[in-house]
Amino acid sequence: MTPDQEAADYGYLTTIGRVTGRPHTIEIWFARHGGTVYLLAGDGANSDWCRNVEENAAVEFVVDDEIVGRRARPVTDPAEDALARRVVVGKYQAGYGEDLTEWRDDATPFAVDLG
Repeated sequence: MTPDQEAADYGYLTTIGRVTGRPHTIEIWFARHGGTVYLLAGDGANSDWCRNVEENAAVEFVVDDEIVGRRARPVTDPAEDALARRVVVGKYQAGYGEDLTEWRDDATPFAVDLG
């Protein structure tokens, strides 16, 4: 992932529908840390895209028209959970205009491993 891609406002996550088997794409905030991109599900793990990932980890994560990751996973390790929340909110808080603390604390973190 290039520095320009890391700075992009949005990425696009395509999951495979757990019921339909069809691809579903969402626009989503993200932040990179090392070889991982972190996402926060504001509606929690019951969001359709989260449930799709839990059923099938094969995804496409696209930034600036380039696929940068193909596997997603829920974040279960407490240290990685804290990291995910910190890096995503850290990327967006300054330019957002509202406090993202509640969203940070209530969201469910997922990871897309790059490569």
